[in-house]
Amino acid sequence: MAKTKDALKILERVTGNDTALRRRIEREMLKARVSMLIYDARTQAGLSQARLAKLVGTTQSVIARLEDAEYCGHSLTMLQRIAAALNRRVEVRFVPLKGNRRAA
Repeated sequence: MAKTKDALKILERVTGNDTALRRRIEREMLKARVSMLIYDARTQAGLSQARLAKLVGTTQSVIARLEDAEYCGHSLTMLQRIAAALNRRVEVRFVPLKGNRRAA
């Protein structure tokens, strides 16, 4: 087996055929990605969490929670409110799974 530094290839080796583990990893990666998108958009706009919260109509602690990679309660409605406050829009896409796996 060839050595690699590619994180996705390493994950494939570790998870093997464990589809439940793969799904869990995918969920965790999505949560982290959404949190990072919120953080990046806010900081690129030069806003503090408190200022963004005021623009969105919520509290600083809610923004902090949404930027936490462990948080699993992101809602499309809140993402749209944040996007509007940052003069952006939310896009959602469905992409094909690798290996033509089909959901049961």
